[in-house]
Amino acid sequence: MTYLNLGECALDYYPCRYGKSKLLFRGPRREMTGDFIAMIGSTETYGKFIEKPFSALVEHAIGMETVNFGCVNAGVDVFINEPSVLEACGNARVTVIQALGAQNMTNRFYAVHPRRNDRFLRASALLKTIYSEVDFAEFSFTKHLMNALQAISPERFSVVQGELRAAWVARTKLLINKIEGKTILLWFSDRSPDSPPVPNGLGRDPLFVDRSMVEEIRPHVSEVVEVVPDVLTLAKGTEGMIYSPLDELAARELMGVGAHEQVAAALVEPLKHLL
Repeated sequence: MTYLNLGECALDYYPCRYGKSKLLFRGPRREMTGDFIAMIGSTETYGKFIEKPFSALVEHAIGMETVNFGCVNAGVDVFINEPSVLEACGNARVTVIQALGAQNMTNRFYAVHPRRNDRFLRASALLKTIYSEVDFAEFSFTKHLMNALQAISPERFSVVQGELRAAWVARTKLLINKIEGKTILLWFSDRSPDSPPVPNGLGRDPLFVDRSMVEEIRPHVSEVVEVVPDVLTLAKGTEGMIYSPLDELAARELMGVGAHEQVAAALVEPLKHLL
């Protein structure tokens, strides 16, 4: 375990904005005046608590500027609604798109915040009808909502889950179609897309995404890269991560330095091929 007692943030992420976007991305800010690679995704792409996330490692290995558009707790909606990011990805030589969870996006059952996609805003009339006993004012985050709905009724929750999966496929295709140029879908998780559903709980990120969904996306991207860090790497936990003492529990939920190294190594050859 590694941590520095520097108050709220133990690692300087050099937060920056691009174009007219209101989102803060991980810096240092890139100029994007020459050839570059774009990477969009959630907390893993951002590299929270990681001094050199896989985007930085890829940049060093390939020798080409890499722009980190990772956004903490992002769903697909963040990027679909950000013209500045889509324009940048269109100018990139290749865009790497992390496979994101299906819970953090607006769908027929509920709406999420357009920029902070893990924030639950409101339930639709349909969801209120299906779960008439639930007071949705009690929820602020999508994962809390998902856990509660599943605990109340696994049968009814399967209907919600089916909608989220269908919406994920449609929305991911839409995102890819909005990006002009070559794309790689990146699976970065401590489970395989072939892993069976867990008997209790929601399962591991990306939530609700499985092999059939990845295969529906495959024809729409240039490459699919799947990385499931090995057992020894996962066993290292937070070794090498940088965080304040208050962030230790959050750090334990994320994959560590070795996992980012494995992702970078897996991306290098496909990127060289597409470049």
